[in-house]
Amino acid sequence: MDEDAALAPAAASSSKPPAIVVMGVAGCGKSAVGARLAAALGAVFIEGDRLHPPENVARMARGEPLTDQLREGWLDAIGARIAALAGEGQGVVAACSALKRGYRDRLRGFRDDIVFLYLEIEPAAARQRVASRKGHFMPASLVDSQFAILEPPAADERALTLDATRPVADIVAEAVRALAAS
Repeated sequence: MDEDAALAPAAASSSKPPAIVVMGVAGCGKSAVGARLAAALGAVFIEGDRLHPPENVARMARGEPLTDQLREGWLDAIGARIAALAGEGQGVVAACSALKRGYRDRLRGFRDDIVFLYLEIEPAAARQRVASRKGHFMPASLVDSQFAILEPPAADERALTLDATRPVADIVAEAVRALAAS
């Protein structure tokens, strides 16, 4: 994907602080990349997992994938938080799976110039990462369900696709360069 072309529509809103969503399946590194990117940009980091209602967390912990309907309130909570912080003049980086176009459209309903950073990873690598995590509610058994519904960003979306298997520092540096060029 041509980074400049993918991010070009965001340039029109360059006077606004950035609103970025780091997206992808479980285990791709959304939280690690998002936190480091927020620090690099002087932005606020939103950990999307913390905004799941307890019922969603319990379902996932039991190995039950979430439905579109169950994700709606969660996506709205993330979108509202992005909009509120951006409305205060803050740059924002959120970690959110945003697996489907419809989910990204819902988030864009809160702020239309969101840039998505899609961390692309193969299923086996994602399963291995999730299986090795300690203290997270998401079991490795749900990784395949995420790939089953994944709709990578289309050419008409403000998105940058990055290789999630690279070191976090390299991913963040590449994202910062691409965002600065837009």
